[in-house]
Amino acid sequence: MKRVLMFVAIAVLAVVGSSTLRAQSNPLVGTWQLNVTKSKFDPGPAPKSLTRTVETQGDGVKYTFDGVAADGKPIAYGFSVQFDGKDNPISGSIPSGADTVSAKRTDSNHYVATLKKGEKVIGTSKVAVSKDGKVTTVDSTGTTATGAKVHDVQVYDKQ
Repeated sequence: MKRVLMFVAIAVLAVVGSSTLRAQSNPLVGTWQLNVTKSKFDPGPAPKSLTRTVETQGDGVKYTFDGVAADGKPIAYGFSVQFDGKDNPISGSIPSGADTVSAKRTDSNHYVATLKKGEKVIGTSKVAVSKDGKVTTVDSTGTTATGAKVHDVQVYDKQ
C-alpha cells in the first residue's frame, strides 16, 4: 500500500512539475510593456501605453491587452489561441476592428497571426520573441475599414 501511495505521489508531482516547466519554457508567457520609442506606427499615431499579458491556457495561450490610445481613450481587448490556424473570437475592442484571430507557430519563438473582420482577412502579424526572451517584436501589416494600408512594428519589453 505504501508503494502505491508513493507511486501516486511521484506521478502527481511529475505532472505538476512538467506543467510548470511547459509554462516557463513558453517564451510568450509573461507581462510585456510596449516600448513606444522603439516601435513604429505607420500611419500612426502610436498609443500612449499598452501592456500585453500572456498566460498559458491548455495547449495555447490567452492574451489580455490594456492601455491608452493616442486620443486618451482606453484600449482593452483579449483573445485565446491554440496555434492551430483556427479562428478564435476577440473580446473587447481591438484597434484594427478585427473580430477573430488565428495563429500558427513557425518555431518556439516565432508565430504568424491572422486577423479577420467577418470572413475577410484585414491583417497579418509576424511575432518574434528574442532568444534571451526579453523582447517581443510584432510586425503587423493590414488595411483599415476605409482601405488605407497600415504597417506597425511594435516592440514589447518583458516586465
